Amino acid sequence: MAEREPSAHQLAFDVTPGFMDLEVPEYSYMFGFLQMDGHLSQQSRDRGRMTVEISVRDIELLRRFQELTPYASSITERVRETNFAKSHHSATWTLCSLEARTRINELGLPYGRKSKQITPPRVPFSRRDYLRGVLDADGSVGYTSKGFPFVSLTTQSTAIAAYLCFYSRKITEVERHPKRNTRDGIYNVMYAMEAAQKLSAHLYYPGCLALERKQAAADSLIGWTRPAGMRAAHTARRWKEWEDRILLSHDSIAAAAEELGRSYQSCNLRQWRLRSGQAPMPE
Repeated sequence: MAEREPSAHQLAFDVTPGFMDLEVPEYSYMFGFLQMDGHLSQQSRDRGRMTVEISVRDIELLRRFQELTPYASSITERVRETNFAKSHHSATWTLCSLEARTRINELGLPYGRKSKQITPPRVPFSRRDYLRGVLDADGSVGYTSKGFPFVSLTTQSTAIAAYLCFYSRKITEVERHPKRNTRDGIYNVMYAMEAAQKLSAHLYYPGCLALERKQAAADSLIGWTRPAGMRAAHTARRWKEWEDRILLSHDSIAAAAEELGRSYQSCNLRQWRLRSGQAPMPE
């Protein structure tokens, strides 16, 4: 069980004031999932509902959401034809409470169409749990057709794509600059190889709330090793102001390269960019 998980006693007697407290890992995860796969609708006289429909194979997650929610809700199943399958069996969690819907809406789940509007919470929240919820809803974890580990997210939200890149850079030291694809305007952010291993291990930690199949996929990435003879991709090392100052203080590029632990070619190119005005001079 993850740290700070609400107990059954807390849920029964003291959860309403703390419902969807995003500093609690389970609620932060739940909110990330709801932002991506949930839908809020409203009618007159404060009527409305929040629904989440997912494959019936993941119904246990909806039951966990139901346990974490101190308001009446229901889980139903249906089989229907979709664009992808003649017989799709799904499960839907429905929550009608106005108090619950208001709380979720205030945190950042809009009513109606939301794909481009959603942003990370503007209140304190458990970041890795939130992002795991986002990935469980609209992401993928596993192996490519060539057998390489990957973690990816597809989203229409600029803010969500940018935040994943910002957060993941601190974990993986890999920088991504998300751009919408030209076909349908979707962001597709992907991490592979060792970066995917680091990110999945960080997000899918032992005992966390997650889709069981994605937790299993994340766990399977741990055992991957880069094939012998396969060159690791080079990750650019950004220049910092203090490095620029040291570089400019040396008469010899070779001496600067030795002090900075950089290649002669890198230092030579950086010095040219600084002196030609293509890079800002250090203050």
